[in-house]
Amino acid sequence: MDFLKELSAKQKKINDYLEKAINGEGLLQKEITEAMNYSLLAGGKRIRPVLMMATCEALGLSEDEILPFAAALEMIHTYSLIHDDLPSMDNDDLRRGRPTNHVVYGEAMAILSGDALLNLAFETAISAPFDAEKKLKAVALMGRASGYLGMIGGQVVDLEGEERKLSADELTKMHAMKTGALIKAATEMGCVLAGEDEGLLSDYSSNLGLAFQLKDDILDETSTAEELGKNIGSDVKNEKTTFITLYGIKETERMLEDTTEKAVLALQRIENSEFLKEFAMYLLKRRN
Repeated sequence: MDFLKELSAKQKKINDYLEKAINGEGLLQKEITEAMNYSLLAGGKRIRPVLMMATCEALGLSEDEILPFAAALEMIHTYSLIHDDLPSMDNDDLRRGRPTNHVVYGEAMAILSGDALLNLAFETAISAPFDAEKKLKAVALMGRASGYLGMIGGQVVDLEGEERKLSADELTKMHAMKTGALIKAATEMGCVLAGEDEGLLSDYSSNLGLAFQLKDDILDETSTAEELGKNIGSDVKNEKTTFITLYGIKETERMLEDTTEKAVLALQRIENSEFLKEFAMYLLKRRN
């Protein structure tokens, strides 16, 4: 298997779909569609939609069938980045190698474009060609993962972490919500849509989500803004607890390798999982 070729094909498929998802031509409110597209089409690795596509592929579903759900996950992720960058949150001015949404369009439009992407995500997901029971269950998983028990809940704990040092347990739980929940949802939703138990790949995706955050903390310490396409050191600036501040870089690197290995081992009982295994290794070695 040529992993990078397959990854590129999946990324292109989701990018092509996203490019057609928002059309502001002839609308009075055209500026918001420009702001939505500005962030949605700014690039990125498309981790969550690719993971969902690979999950469904391993379980016998066509990638094309689940594109609306895969696109919905990327819309939610993008909205979270727009809001995360706001002055009232992390106050960042660089994302994916260019000025953040609020720098270009102003805070009000950035908030509205994030809100609009969140709403469009659910509208897009529900258009997928599956029976009502599967769609409702998958949509419910997406809502939970992105809500106060998932991504938003993690962001709340992250903000509170600017005022006090988090324990190791609190930090791990925070990232399981803020970063991990939507990554885990990608496999859970894929399993549901394929007619399998939602927890079939949970061990894999839970470890993958933790590994992703461990790598992010390492890159924030060792990389550059040019390489990452975003500001580095913002967690240090905001006095937030990270895996690096708790464990140091060498131990965090060891934890990353161990967590990645656990993710790969969790796939032993899954046939046709070669891409998912390679995907875990790809995230381990990524430079941005």
